[in-house]
Parts: sequence; C-alpha cells; structure tokens
Amino acid sequence: MRHKNNRIYLGKYSKYRKAMFCNLAVSIIEHEIIKTTLPKSKTLKKIIEPLITLAKKDSVHHRRLVKAKLRGNAFAINKLFKVIAPRFRERPGGYTKILKCGYRKGDCAPMSIIKFV
Repeated sequence: MRHKNNRIYLGKYSKYRKAMFCNLAVSIIEHEIIKTTLPKSKTLKKIIEPLITLAKKDSVHHRRLVKAKLRGNAFAINKLFKVIAPRFRERPGGYTKILKCGYRKGDCAPMSIIKFV
C-alpha cells in the first residue's frame, strides 16, 4: 500500500535526483524564472520555499543550512540572502508560482513555468 508515500521519484536514483533539484534550485535563484516539467516544478516548490524562509533571517546558522542544500554555490546563496529574501520579508509564505504552459513536443510531457511571486 502507498500510505504516507508522497515523494515524487521521477524515475531517478536518489543521488541523481538530489543533484538535479539542487541544480534547479540554483537556476531559479539565478534566473528567477525557469521552464521545466510539471512534476519537477511541484517538487522544486517544496525545496525552494523553506530555503527562502531560512534566508529571511540572515544569520550564520541559516547561511550554513542553505549552503548545505545548495552545495556551496556562493553566487546563489548571496543573491538569495541579499536580493530575493528581503522582497518576501513581510510575506508569510507562498513565494513561488507555477504556471502550466502546455506540453512538450517530443514526449508530450506537461510543461510549466515556475517563478517568484
């Protein structure tokens, strides 16, 4: 039975999946809008929103927690703490928006755009 099994595996091994979502998180922080498949964007939302909540308070501990998730990408960490998190200082949650944008031509996968509100 599938009780309490709500992870999206995406047909990938765990190491590959963790690396892929780390790269997607860095990409959305750098570009602030990315186009990807719908299941990836739904899972990315669960990863990026806690990072923004941590980045609202700039402390050494929070920087180290974010650095562990983003695997030490200094540019993304600085942009998250200096540019993105101050925008959402008064907002209690819901920092990203997912917009569906049709299907991919090759395999008809549902595509979406994920961006900051």
